[in-house]
Amino acid sequence: MAEQGTMFEHCVFSFVQSRDLQQSQIVQLQETVEDHGGKVLELKRDGKIRIDDVTHILSTTSDFPQYPEARNGMINVVKPSWITESLLKNKAAPTRPHTPDPNLIFSNTTISCADIPSGDRDAIVGAVLAMGGSESSSLTKLCTHLCALTMDNPKCILVKERNLKCKIVLPHWFDDCLRLGKRISEEPYLLPDPEILRATKDDVLQIPASEYIQGASSTRPESLPLTTDSPRRLDVFQGKTLMISEDLEMGSRTRKVIEDLIRGGGGSITSSVHNADMFVCHWRDGRDYITAACAGIDVGNLSWLYHLITHNEWTSPMKRLLHYPLPKGGLPGFQGLCITLSNYGGDARTYLENLITATGATFTKSMKENNTHVVTARDSGEKCNAAKEWGIEIINHLWIEESYARCEIQRLTEPRYTHFPPRTNLGEVIGQTPFDLKALKKAYFPRAPTPSPSSLRRPVMHEKDRNLSSSKLSDDESAMSQDEANEAVKRTIVKQVKQIVKGRAKSTTNPKLSTPLANRRISAGKENDTPSSTGSRSAKARALSNLHGMAPDIALYEKEKKRKGPIWGGERAANEVEKQRALDRSSSPATKQEEEEFSAEDTPNAKRQRLSLDKKKPKTVPIEVQLVVTGYSGWVNNVAKEDSDKKKLRELGIHVIQDARKCSHLAAPNLVRTKKFLCALAMGPTIISTDFIEACSSVKKGGPPDIEDYVLKDTANEKKFGLKLKDVVQRAKANKRSLLRPVPIYCTKDIPNGPETYKEIVEANGGHFALYTGKPVIRKINPEEDDAGGEPVYLVSGDKPSERRLWTSFIEMAEAGNMEPRIVTTDWLLDVAMSQQLKWDEKYMVGLT
Repeated sequence: MAEQGTMFEHCVFSFVQSRDLQQSQIVQLQETVEDHGGKVLELKRDGKIRIDDVTHILSTTSDFPQYPEARNGMINVVKPSWITESLLKNKAAPTRPHTPDPNLIFSNTTISCADIPSGDRDAIVGAVLAMGGSESSSLTKLCTHLCALTMDNPKCILVKERNLKCKIVLPHWFDDCLRLGKRISEEPYLLPDPEILRATKDDVLQIPASEYIQGASSTRPESLPLTTDSPRRLDVFQGKTLMISEDLEMGSRTRKVIEDLIRGGGGSITSSVHNADMFVCHWRDGRDYITAACAGIDVGNLSWLYHLITHNEWTSPMKRLLHYPLPKGGLPGFQGLCITLSNYGGDARTYLENLITATGATFTKSMKENNTHVVTARDSGEKCNAAKEWGIEIINHLWIEESYARCEIQRLTEPRYTHFPPRTNLGEVIGQTPFDLKALKKAYFPRAPTPSPSSLRRPVMHEKDRNLSSSKLSDDESAMSQDEANEAVKRTIVKQVKQIVKGRAKSTTNPKLSTPLANRRISAGKENDTPSSTGSRSAKARALSNLHGMAPDIALYEKEKKRKGPIWGGERAANEVEKQRALDRSSSPATKQEEEEFSAEDTPNAKRQRLSLDKKKPKTVPIEVQLVVTGYSGWVNNVAKEDSDKKKLRELGIHVIQDARKCSHLAAPNLVRTKKFLCALAMGPTIISTDFIEACSSVKKGGPPDIEDYVLKDTANEKKFGLKLKDVVQRAKANKRSLLRPVPIYCTKDIPNGPETYKEIVEANGGHFALYTGKPVIRKINPEEDDAGGEPVYLVSGDKPSERRLWTSFIEMAEAGNMEPRIVTTDWLLDVAMSQQLKWDEKYMVGLT
């Protein structure tokens, strides 16, 4: 425990003022820190923090200019609550739960678990700790959330009796937050009456407002969002130099108003990007943009500039997606996409409309036949239902945001893009995705050119330092450079000597591990002869002379390496030179010769050892058969045999797969109407008996038995189904998975065995499959406009009352679309898939009763 008044004696603080941390609060915190032995450093004249001197930065936000630098310097950035908790515990509290980092969604969260099973409890606690939170086994005043399933636990009763400020939530809340990677509201998950258990996802839910997109819903605001009658001083531009690009196409009057505001706030305007601290443009294109972005200055668009003027508070243009310049021509992969929105409103809808347009996709207000995606805040509503029936992708806004932030289209298979908490409108977490700087650099920043050795003699300088390039160094600087050069020479010589000694030590302890240089030093006469001492001294003398001759260049190189300069100069240029030198050394003729000599001097014993190792390595047999297995009783409830058989088959070049679309062979005990059999049959595979698996498992040496000897023969079932298996396979090969391509097939959701079973069969045969819920999914046409009408449309249905109610509306819909309605049993689809013929008979009709 720390003594009173000395708790923060080793801490040096600095404060970041913001809307949530005003100057009056900073004064109080400063007094508290100093009373407990801490030290507070004032900001520099330009308003920057003295990063090299502080240990803690107190801020309620990570949105301040020096936050990345503080993170790289391992400096603690914490909220003021860290001081409060430290004083309560009378010792320094952990910093992680008090970080303002938005990625740690459970910071400022302390959980305790009540009646949660141990396995689930460990998973929840681990996730909370990983995302910035903390855990307490007992219920304390610091607990913010109590995770429970019911209110019967003593912890829940205690919270209720003492009226503690602790929210009792279902574990579903943690699960949904982790799935999304965002922190959503706890309200629908609060016990004793959680909304997610008493309401459905289709019930009305209010569209929330989001503070994250205020002033960032458009890239080109129509007007300056403040009155110019009573201009105010803008401290945000104090000491800053701005360049406003011509691609903004700003009117002269508006431009003059903005420039007057900037100059009135202590800033200045420049027409050269080399002199600018901030660059405002519309497109991620052009020499000025690349120069500004690569130099690391703040680059934003007009919306970002207006946001700074409105709030008089600095914010990074990378924090909000529409505060950064737009990609000219959109992003790769979005051209041709047609996207609509659902369940978003207000600024959130405007924001997403502009974001979709910025990606290069087409936005439509209403659902159309050519729509490819629906971006929705909830998995409910007319658009979502229609999208499911039409086979249109349904995703939340995280997909469009993260695609834009990472400068490339993201995969739709990512689970968080298709996750919709039942009683949450995801509009409440919109706008929280920042830019991925690494992805932005990779996509838009040119690669650094490889500097030549002569570039060390002429280092790249800042624009402001160019007037010094023609003048000589002062005497003090020259002396300092010489000292640095001497130190560099000493370090290099010591390093070389150590390497030589190390190489000799290795060669004496284990001759087989000798280096190429050691091998070359051994004379042809005596085995223990050493190199000539005279030659060694002369070699060192030459090296030392060369190094002394390079002293001025080394000094200038070391000095330039430490300087923070433009993107191609300073530290980065130095690093590039070091990389190039390493590459040159590795590809030099001397190194290659040494490597060749080393390999040539390999001993016969070593070669024999390598050959023996190569013989021991198992040779992988190339895959010749992709096998799908169905109906094999030998693997039922016998996992050990299944694993053993699959391993043996793989050793024989036979790979057992689950994806029927990739199979070349199908194994079954007889003709069966299983989903896997019918899906694989559409590929036209060679159909064999499962006896082949038994035959392979008994093979000791050699290859697999002849597959032709195990071709499936099932006369009884061929007669039962009225087909010849050989003819069916031939028809499947001729169909090329397009048997049902021209046939629209719908299915009721209450069909026996579930719609997914029949969906896979239809899609394996190239057909269009969708659920039918009673809403029109076929466009009405005028019969006179389509004389050829009468094409059949199928509804696969059972005979349940819930299914029968759909028949009338299906018939009316089909007739309105000038199509012939056919309501059929599942036997029709199974027989069609089994025979690989699109046949029809009235016996398949369910009919109306």
